[in-house]
Amino acid sequence: MVLYKCFRCGKQVSHKALEKRFICPSCGSRIFYKPRKAVKRVKAV
Repeated sequence: MVLYKCFRCGKQVSHKALEKRFICPSCGSRIFYKPRKAVKRVKAV
């Protein structure tokens, strides 16, 4: 399941809610992004 985050209100929205209309259900914004997971940093030897 893909989760998008609204740029204006910060609410997480699933891809199922955005299939018909790509609009945030809570604030009406059309700008979304996919939050990235934490990146592990490896120190070079």
